Amino acid sequence: MVVSKTGLFDKGLQSKANLFKALAHPARLQIIQFLAAQKSCISGDISEELPLSRTTVNQHLKELKKAGLIQGIVSGVKTNYCLDYAVIQDSKEIISGFLDEIKVPMSFCCK
Repeated sequence: MVVSKTGLFDKGLQSKANLFKALAHPARLQIIQFLAAQKSCISGDISEELPLSRTTVNQHLKELKKAGLIQGIVSGVKTNYCLDYAVIQDSKEIISGFLDEIKVPMSFCCK
């Protein structure tokens, strides 16, 4: 049995790591960009917008939904996808805050 070491870190870092993991694939980033550009929920095949199979795109959509970044609402045989703007805004603040915490002096030794 493999034991995860994730639990050894505080909840805040675990939460940030989960967000970063959800964003750690170019297909997911492109899905977020595509949905943001639509400015509304869309129904249809997002896989037409990506150079990936429908099955692979669905896996990426699932990861984004799990992270709360997007919503997928079933309407008949189709699913309407849209960004969760509140979660996106919170994510922007989390990412910005995390990077702001990292202070590297101008004379950092590893240039």
